[in-house]
Amino acid sequence: MTDIVRATEEHHDEVARLFDLYRQFYECQPDLDLARSYIADRMAADESMIWVALDGDRGCGMVQCYRSFCSVEAVKRWILYDLYVEPEVRSTGIGRRLMAAAHEAAWADGAKRVDLETAVDNFAGQHLYDKLGYEPTPGFLTYSLARPRE
Repeated sequence: MTDIVRATEEHHDEVARLFDLYRQFYECQPDLDLARSYIADRMAADESMIWVALDGDRGCGMVQCYRSFCSVEAVKRWILYDLYVEPEVRSTGIGRRLMAAAHEAAWADGAKRVDLETAVDNFAGQHLYDKLGYEPTPGFLTYSLARPRE
């Protein structure tokens, strides 16, 4: 049985490995050092909440969330930013269980909603999100501004 646990320092290497695979899914170059550093920084500063699916000591999935707010609705919200399940265990319910752990923690933290974004061609992810009751946000576009190079 695969266990879903809140990631701690002891899970750092497995979470970093999964995070690197997640980034590769989104067409980033493999960079395990970057993944280790990023995850270590988030965990050390308590800036994100991460759950990991463990089969023994080996991670097979992870989800990472960030606390945020919605000024218009004047509520706390969580942003579910990273969800990754290794290909060989997809369609086994691990993604759903990771999402459930995040939802439970968000509601316990007083969040009124959990938001996420996904690639327009991530049909497997969209299928899961639809099954879990997520709805597209009508009337909104996503914009991004990168810091100018110096």
